[in-house]
Amino acid sequence: MKKIQISPSILSADFSQLGEEIKRLENSGADLIHVDVMDGHFVPNITIGPPVIKTLRNYTNLPFDVHLMISPVHKYIKSFAEAGSDIITIHPEATDNLIDSIYLIKQLKKKVGISLNPNTEINIIEKHLKEIDLVLIMSVYPGFGGQKFIPEVIEKIKKLYQIKKNNNLKFDIEVDGGINFSNSKEVILAGANILVSGTTIFKENNGNIKKNIETLRSM
Repeated sequence: MKKIQISPSILSADFSQLGEEIKRLENSGADLIHVDVMDGHFVPNITIGPPVIKTLRNYTNLPFDVHLMISPVHKYIKSFAEAGSDIITIHPEATDNLIDSIYLIKQLKKKVGISLNPNTEINIIEKHLKEIDLVLIMSVYPGFGGQKFIPEVIEKIKKLYQIKKNNNLKFDIEVDGGINFSNSKEVILAGANILVSGTTIFKENNGNIKKNIETLRSM
């Protein structure tokens, strides 16, 4: 079985000291740094852009797992790549031509992620799975941190994992939204190998990030 990777979402970090928070995550055993980018248009919130990512890049060598919740996304891909993103994840609904956006990310030598909202079906991206490095299954509707996990998403994870296995594909299955100590095991058993978590990692066990990362990974 593939190693379970933990990608803490800095959406739940202390924004007044993001660089130090990222160092803390690296020292506590995080595998990736999950960066949620929201535009106030595609989702009802606004977070950070390329200049902040470029600054944060100086604080760690961990891969930046950048989730673009912005529309139209295509024209911004290059800016986020140049800022230091390692994985660029986009939503099919946010681009006029998904395959063009996939190839642009690849041309920029970055890993390609595609995100599926809870109500977005797998068949939207099924023909592109050979070109994709990661599929991000949203287990909440994106836009805010701290939401409750939608349990119906488990069946979608299982279905995607079966497609991956049946076709001998290599993409990672990442899950984001309400991941905690109660549901992480079920998510892993369904087929996920990367867990995104913000609130649980930063808030549980009195903010003991190392313990929280280790607990999520070993559930």
